[in-house]
Amino acid sequence: MADAIGPMIRFVILVIVASLATACVSRPVGDFGRAQPSVKHDQVMPYIGSKIAANRGEPVSNLNQTDQEREMHDRTWRFLVAAHSRDWMFDTTAELQRTRIGPAKDYKYTPERYYNWLRTTQYQSSPTRYSTVGRHVLADLDTLPTTFLSVCAVLEVDRQRRVALAEVPGIEPDVAANVAARRTENQWHIDWFVRALNYRYQSYLYALDHLLVETPHEQSMQVDETLQRLRPFVDRANRGDFCSGGAGGGGGGSVTILSRFQTMVPDNEIIAQK
Repeated sequence: MADAIGPMIRFVILVIVASLATACVSRPVGDFGRAQPSVKHDQVMPYIGSKIAANRGEPVSNLNQTDQEREMHDRTWRFLVAAHSRDWMFDTTAELQRTRIGPAKDYKYTPERYYNWLRTTQYQSSPTRYSTVGRHVLADLDTLPTTFLSVCAVLEVDRQRRVALAEVPGIEPDVAANVAARRTENQWHIDWFVRALNYRYQSYLYALDHLLVETPHEQSMQVDETLQRLRPFVDRANRGDFCSGGAGGGGGGSVTILSRFQTMVPDNEIIAQK
């Protein structure tokens, strides 16, 4: 076994080094940040990663991927990376984590990276940075409902697998182990999505607070209102509530929360969020 692992690891290292040299580690994405098909990213790297993960003693399944699982992975991907912002969410590291070639590193992310990208990006007008934050939050809001539904569908697939396993006689132990491994893999991916959503929300908050200090502007109030609409989705994700539907709210009456930005001096120059 050890003789087989040595050449494999050497091959993996060569693949990773070659990929880094050609700047092709980041996963290709299409419209709305959804993942695009790629033999390298969908077959080669996951195969290598599964061998490395198994060598680390992690659960690895070889079940065929359902349509629901594929949909979830494609839809959640835009929240795990941020191709529009010069890798502020570590796109290369995220791809190595997704394919299990590298260990999870998103636990170490700190929220100032998005703000640093904003403040070093050249704009003709400083309020445009507020508009940029607002557009990014709106893009998240537009895609979160369907992303939550895709997560819900995978949770249901895992439930159906467990029911079938309990009710169908004569299923081999290795199949049961495969089902358990796939459930763990799916839950790990969902947990990663939840952490990424929290990280985005905290990054937007950090950026908005620091923009308010660096370049005060009334535009902050409109962006803050948009950001408040994202918070219910974050709360639902943290509760593991992906299946209740709705627009992200947690039920109950509507309450108007005064923005901490409403003490700003009025400014007539408001840049619309597109």
